[in-house]
Amino acid sequence: MTQILKGNIVAAPELGRLDITEHGYLTAEDGKITGVFADLPERYRQCDVQDWGDCLILQAPADMHVHGPQYAMMGLGLDKPLLEWLQSYAFPTERRFTDLGFAREVYRRLAHDLIANGTTRVAMFSSLHTDATLVLMEELEKAGIVGLVGKVNMDQNGAEGLQETTEGSMAETLRWLEGCERFTRVRPVLTPRFVPSCTGELLAFLGRLAAERDLPVQSHLSENHQEIELVARLHPDCPNYGGVYAKYGLWTDRTLMAHCVHSDGAERAAMKAAGVTVVHCPNSNNSICSGIAPVRKMLDEGLKVALGTDVAGGSHLSMFGAVEDALRCSKDRRILDNWETPHLTVAEAWYLATTAGERFFGAKGGFAPGDPLHAVVLDDSRLLTPYPLTVRDRFERCVYQRQDGWLRAVWSEGRQVL
Repeated sequence: MTQILKGNIVAAPELGRLDITEHGYLTAEDGKITGVFADLPERYRQCDVQDWGDCLILQAPADMHVHGPQYAMMGLGLDKPLLEWLQSYAFPTERRFTDLGFAREVYRRLAHDLIANGTTRVAMFSSLHTDATLVLMEELEKAGIVGLVGKVNMDQNGAEGLQETTEGSMAETLRWLEGCERFTRVRPVLTPRFVPSCTGELLAFLGRLAAERDLPVQSHLSENHQEIELVARLHPDCPNYGGVYAKYGLWTDRTLMAHCVHSDGAERAAMKAAGVTVVHCPNSNNSICSGIAPVRKMLDEGLKVALGTDVAGGSHLSMFGAVEDALRCSKDRRILDNWETPHLTVAEAWYLATTAGERFFGAKGGFAPGDPLHAVVLDDSRLLTPYPLTVRDRFERCVYQRQDGWLRAVWSEGRQVL
């Protein structure tokens, strides 16, 4: 099947670079991009064209860190620091997911709202409940979302009704992986919640499993000072927080580490050497007062950095909002650094929200030929304009001026899902 979209095409194939093709053509065959053209090639002249007029056609963003069950509690408890917030709000919410009816309702609405916000790829935490995790994967796949979902592992420092035995966590992880075999677009990712919630025995099991089955890994790293101090007490033999993951084989180029707000130079260097991807979650870091991650320093040092909403530490699902959050936090970082640190540009932040995440899934990024088609169409015609704007101006304003009903269409792996 051939698909041809016409409009103002904007892509971020490299950090800081925007490719803009005004009134151009984005073409795909069998769900894979074949090119972006200023003029439609002869071979497509007889094909149907979806002409979106003066709308913007953008890459669909990828949310590389989001907690599925916490969608039910967005906006709650954000005056508390991380460890208190987990015990008071997050853990009681996640306990509810023993109820599969409740899980189905929450996850169906979550999947719908992700698409409604233009997000088509995710790396998502579930709860520790195997059956609810399979429900989550099913609802995401039904909605047309692709990516990674993980059953959370936690056999210590949990809460009443929200902690596994070590043996039970291992057995349920294997049962969950068996259940994952029926999915084609949503795949498993091993998910130790964070170091304080997992014994060394459980972490070692997950490390072996990652190696034996070639599975990716996601977790949290250096988000909060209290958390870092707790990890140091639990693992005094390790040089830093990241060293615990490395010790147990969970520190590779297929690892996502969320936050990294307080990662020092040694920890950042270890991430770069191993190829670990940092997932920056600016809204969450601000909301629960964890700090402002030194994203510019990470990028300058050559680390891989992507972007996430971290719902519900983050207060919204919009990746356009996450881009704005990243821009504002980078400007705050600049102020705190005595104006010596350049803040992110819109083009850079959009790259973090799109291509940086896409590459974790094996895509080349931008609208590269051969990549699966993930795209959104935005209609910004209702915004007032004081004078004629360039397409770049319009795109940059859309990061800051989001509107109801502006999302006209969404494609995920070549399928139009909105």
